[in-house]
Amino acid sequence: MKFLLLIISLVLSNLTFGQSNDTTIANPNYDKTLATQLDGDDYGMKNFFLVILKSGANKTTDKTLINKIFRGHLDNINRLVEEGKIIVAGPLGKNENGYRGIFILDKIQTIEEAKVVLRTDPAIKNGLLDFDIFTWYGSAALPEYLQFSDKIWKSKP
Repeated sequence: MKFLLLIISLVLSNLTFGQSNDTTIANPNYDKTLATQLDGDDYGMKNFFLVILKSGANKTTDKTLINKIFRGHLDNINRLVEEGKIIVAGPLGKNENGYRGIFILDKIQTIEEAKVVLRTDPAIKNGLLDFDIFTWYGSAALPEYLQFSDKIWKSKP
């Protein structure tokens, strides 16, 4: 009997002390192929570049010039979306910081590369807009929304 109690206490102590502190939960829906395709890490996340567009130094009031430059700005956004480099773009409401809009950039490795891409934008080239760039860690699935986005717009600016 003492022998049986000793074995039970050893087994229980091994179970208690041998337990892992790992509190992660395995995902039964995990798709390794998709995660690899999207460059997701073990958490389904990856690094992107978040760009905050802000008012630039050029304070021109020439409406014809402004319209022409911003037409080029929108065309450039569309080109970069087609290349998979911009996955989110949109304006911000009026604010006291002079922030005008955001981009989330993908398929870009460095901030220096991001700056090169951003400088293809006519509004940035002409000083109507400037930018701040931040590394942002978000869901690797974010670019997947674009296929649905393309199905819900009626008119393109």
